[in-house]
Parts: sequence; C-alpha cells; structure tokens
Amino acid sequence: MKLFRVGLTAVACILLLGACQQGTEGEEEKTAEDETPPIPVETTAPVRGDIYATYTGTAPIEALAEADVIAKVDGEVRELHVEEGDMVRKDQILATLDGDRLRLELSESQARLRKMQRDFQRNRELQDKGLISEGDFEKIQYDLEALEASYNLAKLELDYTQIRAPIAGVVSERYLKLGNTIKTGEPVFRVTSFDPLVAYMFVPEREFRQIAPGQPVYIQIDAISGPPVVATVTRISPIVDPETGTFKITIELRGAEHNIKPGMFGRMSIVYDKHENVLQVPRSAIIENASDTFVFVVENEVGIRKSIKTGFSSNGMVEITSGLTDGENVITVGHVGLKNEAKVVVINAPAEVVE
Repeated sequence: MKLFRVGLTAVACILLLGACQQGTEGEEEKTAEDETPPIPVETTAPVRGDIYATYTGTAPIEALAEADVIAKVDGEVRELHVEEGDMVRKDQILATLDGDRLRLELSESQARLRKMQRDFQRNRELQDKGLISEGDFEKIQYDLEALEASYNLAKLELDYTQIRAPIAGVVSERYLKLGNTIKTGEPVFRVTSFDPLVAYMFVPEREFRQIAPGQPVYIQIDAISGPPVVATVTRISPIVDPETGTFKITIELRGAEHNIKPGMFGRMSIVYDKHENVLQVPRSAIIENASDTFVFVVENEVGIRKSIKTGFSSNGMVEITSGLTDGENVITVGHVGLKNEAKVVVINAPAEVVE
C-alpha cells in the first residue's frame, strides 16, 4: 500500500510538470506573435486629374504623296540640278537632257506653220472676193490646224528635255548620272513629300464605335527621343475585313518641324474618351485576383484591405470609381502577400493629395 501511494504521487507530479511546460510554451508562442515585426511598406496618396481612354497600336510611318519621275523623251543627261535630300518645288527642274534633235524638229515645224499661215491668209482674201470655193478654203484651214498641232507637239517634246518635279517634296532617290543616255519611260528620280505623313492602322472591329475622324493621336517614335508628336485620325474605312476582323484607319501627321521620316516605326495612342477630375492611383497599388480588385490602405499602423472598382487607365495611373477616398494613403510597395490588418511601418513620407 505504501508503494502504491508513492507511485500515485509520482504520476501526479509528472502530470503537473507537463501542464506547467505546456503553459510556458503557449505563453512563449503568444509572446512571439506579439513581437512579430511590422512589415515595411511604401505609400502614396491618390491624386485627382483628367484621365483618357486610349487605343494603342503600332504602325510604320509612310509618305502620303510619293512619285517616281519618268523620262518622257530619249536623251543624254547634260545637267543635274538637284541631289538626294534636296527640297524641291512642284515643276522645279531636276535635270536637263540634250535637245538638239528636238530643237531642229521644232524649227522645221515652225517654218512649215509660218508658210501655211501666210497661205491661209492669202486664201482668206481670195475667199472673201469669191475667187475660191468654200471647200478648198476649208481644206487649207484643216491643214493649218494640223500644222499648229504638230508644232505644239514638237514644242512639248522639247520642253520634256527639262525633267521637272511632279510634286513638292524631297528628292529621295536619284537613278541617273551625268552623261547617261536614258530612254522614254525610264525612272530617273523619286520625290517624296514629307508633309503630310501618314500611318495606316488596322484596328479590331470591337473598337469600331470608339474611333472617329478628328480624334487626337499621340505618336512615339522609337528612333526619336522626346515627347510624343500629336497627329489626327483623318479617315476610317467603312468596311471590316472578314478574314482579319479589323478595319483600317488613316492617321495624318502634318508639320515639317518634327524629324519623323517615312519608314520609321511609330507607337500610336488614339484618345477616344476623357474623364475629368477623377480619383487616380498608381497601377502598382492595385491587386487583382479571380474574385476581387483591391488595394491596401494604412490605418493606425496596420494595412487594411479595401475592395475597389476601376475605370480608365493611362500612363501608369488607374481611375478609381468607388471604394477609396482622397485622404487614404494606398500601399504601393510591400503589399504583395500582405494580410488584412497586418502591422506595417511606412518607410516613406506620404505624398500630398493633389486637389
């Protein structure tokens, strides 16, 4: 019996010791939780301003007007008046061909015309006196008209030895050299107009009601630094390509003060709507999952999750239509994986709200 009591006392002591140890561990865990350090975050204040709805795409820049200059008569190149890169006016002389044969033909045609003009005048006087029949006089008149046409043709062909620019622009290519003998129909120059320039974009049909002539387009050229150049939507195709599901729009860029050249690659942003003085936050502050769109705001040194609804987005900013007010600072860094009501510490000074 005495041994039984000793054993029972020992078991009780062991159980009491175990309970004390469990209590100590629970207190340690609770203390560890209380001492979890706050998560460092960065915040920013929402801003108010105008935000635009845009459609973005890419397209090469092209010249609206471009022409190959074709030789209209045979001849040897005697003079070159322009070089590649030169600005030219419409009808400006680009090159001169030899016109010796054509000048002789023109002189011959002129001489025949003068003789026929004298004969015509003499026969007119005879016809007034009734000394020549009406039929004979009409034949002489027809001959005179034929010689006048022949003379004008010879004069025109001689003028064609002066090769002229069909449009105003820049000499983009020169195909001939001094001393070359060229044939009728050969291309000799290419003239490209830099004003206006155009870009053709093919837009999905779902955007058909959004795009309209007159809308501004901001063009960023990869090869040129600086702010975007402003252009305009000028034409919209009335049909949708059934194979691609797209329609073509024409963007026109006027003004020669920019350095954009045909062939450059442009990134286009077409502005089709605008919301004025709306609340906006950086895109980096917004978290999306399958069921919700939300941000974290800082209240009393904890991160509070807030569901939001968004509108337009532009230039890294997103419109907030509901769920957030002007005075709430949103977390932009450190919020990925953050739990609701977790302790946080702000490591930057919050930006002031822009009224």
